[in-house]
This record gives sequence, structure tokens and C-alpha cells, in this order.
Amino acid sequence: MHPYQDPGLDPDRRVDDLLPRMTLEEKAGQLFHDMLMMNPDGSPVTETDGSMLPFTTPELIEGKHLTHFNLLGTYGAREMAVWANRVQEMAAGTRLGIPLSLSTDPRHSFTDNVGASFNAGAFSAWPEPLGLAAINDPALVEQFADIVRREYLAVGFRVALHPQIDLATEPRWSRQNGTFGSDAEVTGALVRAYVRGLQGERLGPDSVAAMVKHFPGGGPQKDGEDPHFAHGKEQVYPGGMRDLHLEPFKAAIAAGASQMMPYYGQPVGTDWEEVGFGFNKGVVQGLLRDELGFEGIVCTDWGLLTESRIFGEPHPARAWGVEHLSRPELAAKSLDAGCDQFGGEACPEVIVELVRSGRVSEERIDVSVRRVLREKFVLGLFDRRYVDVDLAAETVGRADFRAAGEAAQRRSLTVLANGGLLPLPAGRPKLYVENVDPALAAGYGEVVATPGEADFAVVRLRTPYEERANKFESFFHSGTLAFEGAELTRILALLDAVPTLVCINLERAAVIPEIAAHAAALIADFGASDAALLDVAFGRAKAEGRLPFELPRSMAAVEAARPDVPNDTENPVFPHGHGLRL
Repeated sequence: MHPYQDPGLDPDRRVDDLLPRMTLEEKAGQLFHDMLMMNPDGSPVTETDGSMLPFTTPELIEGKHLTHFNLLGTYGAREMAVWANRVQEMAAGTRLGIPLSLSTDPRHSFTDNVGASFNAGAFSAWPEPLGLAAINDPALVEQFADIVRREYLAVGFRVALHPQIDLATEPRWSRQNGTFGSDAEVTGALVRAYVRGLQGERLGPDSVAAMVKHFPGGGPQKDGEDPHFAHGKEQVYPGGMRDLHLEPFKAAIAAGASQMMPYYGQPVGTDWEEVGFGFNKGVVQGLLRDELGFEGIVCTDWGLLTESRIFGEPHPARAWGVEHLSRPELAAKSLDAGCDQFGGEACPEVIVELVRSGRVSEERIDVSVRRVLREKFVLGLFDRRYVDVDLAAETVGRADFRAAGEAAQRRSLTVLANGGLLPLPAGRPKLYVENVDPALAAGYGEVVATPGEADFAVVRLRTPYEERANKFESFFHSGTLAFEGAELTRILALLDAVPTLVCINLERAAVIPEIAAHAAALIADFGASDAALLDVAFGRAKAEGRLPFELPRSMAAVEAARPDVPNDTENPVFPHGHGLRL
């Protein structure tokens, strides 16, 4: 047994022994945190057509020496556990047997966006983070994160690519549903609870490491466009509120967050260098490390170095402000900025060439490799890399976990208006429903086919957005927030025909003045089942939510607001913090 394999030694001594044993190629592999998919039966992917992922699993683990991966897709718990064991076995067979750090985007709610999060599937289903913010109960957030931890551990995930603690200050931005809203103080309190739930009081063998994102706050996007795409690369601060967006990250660091992800955005009009944050030395090394004292792993957001094909369509490297640099130059600039790992990339040969050419020292590589290896030892991965498949099937989606999530869904519902309609009466009223499961609604009343037959209607809507032609971008709902034209006319006609409860899913801050004026009752949801909504509507459960951001009165008000300033639209329909009690 080599000293690095001895569980009785402390992590630093084990790293001291392992690091000199590594070839430059093996070291370079540690600097990449790439993506994997799995076959439905839990077997690793050994063939690929390149439409989503360019390399097979053996090519990445055995050929390129990578040991950090996030899993794409939704699968059964048993199958995920089988897969985790098989890829860990593959890693165990390499020369040094370095275990894999397996990670995931959020997968405990209702959003399904391959670039950001997955729906709950086999896991317990909770409201989106916006819904947790609507409840604003740190104890609940810690309970949620602890359940996430236990479900993740069961299937082999040891790194959470969350929480996302950007402030939702630009109403059009597509990533708001993953945030805790527009309030920096609320976000700070909830991220402290979230990190405790995932990691415990300190990182250890029973922890899931938290990769907090997106430093230094991704909310102030120009026109609300997202910097996954070139037309959304600019991040702006016309209101001078840059420091406010840093407050939640200070709370995360104080809570002991293990990892940090800078966003893609390119700051414009500030004293920061106008390059994406993953290349920005003043932000990563200067602000995050030197000023704020962060000592953990910094992993870039995905795809900064290499152009890619997603759903078969081409996407450039997200190297905003430094698009002219070559791939080796980009990698060198990011390392110089203070980053340790490249997310969504698999080009360790670039690092090898940088070192061999003398452009980057091996000592600099060792600094980052030491950080990522140390975390593997602290997490106990060298000593316990495999999971119990049967226990995974029993743990994920356990009845008490599901019940806790369902209770949180009910609490997060936010009553915006009630003209005396709620709670709806018992006694099986005649119900007309849209976007609600009729079979489920039949447990609360007699479901009828037309509004004219109904005593009441229950209608679920979603925040509008602009269709985007690019397949990947179509998952990032952007642009207008307003109901318009024939769709608005149809909705208002229904609201005028029968007393209607409207429930609108607020993945972003919808513009709904007309609907608010015509609805007999109005509820906002942030990820809630039909059963949760109907239980609240009929008085079987209590809605406790308050708006985590304001709801603007018009798109003109949105366009006139400053994207870095919370709740900055003129005369909103409903202000931040609004929420009635029934």
C-alpha cells in the first residue's frame, strides 16, 4: 500500500504522497470537469455520434485521465447507482486508481433544461429555489439540502453544481428560477442553510461538496439575455449595485462552501477587465481569493475553451471578450486568473503542451491539482468510492422525503389576489380546468367540459417567453414577459365567463396586469403539483409564500429598469414580498 492509499493518514499527507507519483498527463486530467451520459440500464456510454458528447466514457477516464464528471439526463435511482459503480470501477483500474468526483446540476424540482437543471424524476420533488425563497425559512432550506445530500450520496453524486445565488434583478433573465429571488439578505441567509445541509458543519465523508454559482453574481444581464449565448454576453451595472450582488457569496464563503463557479458574463462599464469572469484575474484571484479569502476549488462554467455541438448545432467557445485567443492562450489566461478547473471541457493535452512549452509552470498546475485531490481525500472517495445499489433504490424518493417536498410545494404557493373566491367550497362544485389533470381534479369537484357548465374554473398558466430558433437556446426562456394578442384575449374571455382561479408559474417575473384585474383569484407557483394547488384552493393546505421579486406592470417598465437594481420597475402590479393569507 502506498501512503496515499492509507485512510489513517490526513488528507494533506496523502496528497503529498500522490502528487509526485503523477505524470504531467495525469495531473492535467484533474483540471477538467466534463460531462457524461449513461445508458438506461446503467452501463457507461462506449459509443457516441458526437451530437451531444464528443468522447466516450473510456476515452475520458482511461485515455484522458479525467476524474470529474457531471451526469446529464434523468434516470432511475438503481440504474444511476449501477452506473456510478461501473465508472468508479473503470477509474479504479487506472494506474493510480484516482476515484471519480461525480456531480450533478439540480434535479429536485420541475424544470428540465439540459444546460441548467433536470426535473425530479426518481428524486423527491420540491419547489424551485424561488419557491423556497417565497417561504423564506432557513430551517426548511437546510432540511431540503440535507435530503438532497442523502439522495445524492445514495447514487454516488459527491458534488452539487448548486446552489445558484445570483440576484434576480433583471426580470427577463432566463436563469431566475434557480435563484432565491431579488433580496440579497434573504439569499445570504438561505445559502448559509443550503451549504450546511449539503456539507454539514465541515466537509467530510458524508458531505456533498457545494459548487456555488455564479460568482460575482450573474443577475445584471444586459436586456436579460443569457451569456450562454454571444448576444447575451454583457453584464452591466447602471445602478452602481455591483457590491450588493457580492453579498450572498460572502455568506456562502463564511458557511464553508467548497467550490465556486464564475459565470460567463463579460462586465462592461466597470473598472474590471472587460473579459468573461472565468478569464478575469481581478475578479477571481483579486476579489474572490485575495479579498474575500476563498481557498476552495474554482471551476469555470462549461465550455470556455472549445467550440461544441449541442443537439447537432454549432456553438462557439464562451470566451467573451477574448474570442481572438487560441485555445492554449485561453487556458493559460484562465489559470492565470486563478481558476483550477475547466467545466465542460476535455482537452488535457492543451495543459500538457502549455507546461512543456514553458508558458505555464508545472508548479502552477500542482497548486490546482493539490486542491482537487485534497477534496477527494476529504470526501473519503479514495476509501469508499462505491455505493449500495439496493440502498440507493430505497433512499431516493423515500416516502418521507417526498412528503417533505410536497408539503414545501404547498407552503410556497403565493396568493396574489382573492376576490372572495378562495377557499373554494366543498360539496363537489362543477369545475372547468385547463392545464390541470382532470382525473385529479375529479377528487375535488365534478369536472365539466366547458366554462358555461362550470361553477368555477381553475386554470394554470406559465410565464410567456420568446421562441428561439436554436435548440439549446430554446431551453433558456427569454424576452417578453407579457401575455399578448389572441392568447390574452382568450384568457380574459374565460375569466369573464366564469369565476376563475388563475395559477401562474413564475419562472420569471410575468407581466399580468390584465389577468390580475379579471381573475377572481390569483396564485403564483414556483414549482408545485396539481394536487398542491387544489389542496390550497380548497382550503386543505395553507399557502405561505410571498413574492421573491416584484411583478412588473408593463414591458416598457421592464425595459426602463436598471438590471442590477432589485425591484426597480415603476408601479409594479405586485411588489416584492406581497402575499395574502387565506
